[in-house]
Amino acid sequence: MSGDTRQTEAVHDAIEAIADRLADEKEYLTELDSAIGDADHGANMNRGFQAARDRVAETDGDPAELVKTAGVALVSEVGGASGPLYGGSLLKASQELDDGLTAETTIAFAERYLETVEERGKASVGDKTMVDALTPAVHTYKKSIEVDDCEPIEALGKAVDAARRGVEFTTPLRAKKGRASYLGWRSVGHQDPGATSTLYLLEELLDVATEYENGEVAVDAEADIDPDELPEPDAEDVPVDGGD
Repeated sequence: MSGDTRQTEAVHDAIEAIADRLADEKEYLTELDSAIGDADHGANMNRGFQAARDRVAETDGDPAELVKTAGVALVSEVGGASGPLYGGSLLKASQELDDGLTAETTIAFAERYLETVEERGKASVGDKTMVDALTPAVHTYKKSIEVDDCEPIEALGKAVDAARRGVEFTTPLRAKKGRASYLGWRSVGHQDPGATSTLYLLEELLDVATEYENGEVAVDAEADIDPDELPEPDAEDVPVDGGD
């Protein structure tokens, strides 16, 4: 993607698309979080991204400045752990976009975002968190560009597929982080809301990027995922008889 104005418009549209999607999915995210959390993930994410959309709409700046603005809004408006995880990580990662949106800068952005989420949440793959969707997505995006020589839009399609598989991966896991971890085996059989909202963000980014690139890419394009990036759950985390 080239052209400062076009990139700025793309970021504006991406934030707006994400805000609309989270508004549509608010009740479903609340339902997921009701089973294993505080039942506030849907409302928090919706409120945060509505605020992000409003602030970004009033901001003149390059992609890095717009993403930073969105991060500030999320930190300010989202309660609980989600504010620092989503907003704080955007703040950190926005620094990687100082040279605009390119294959190199978006890889650096994705890696910095994942690194910050892991540091702030002290979570890793298999803990039943947003990291389970984010890790395979970031690794797939990087590999698709740097190793498989894919165009960024194709790489993003593969990343979305990897994230979707990551979301599915969370269902049989026993939660190890956050409020869900207090439930022990009762957390098994429930899809993680943070991983789910992460997938929604990536799906909307793909839709907007596809529109701006005037190209088409299958959202369910199969991603080549290294097994180490999405490991089987540890035996101790999967019940033999279904829980309790």
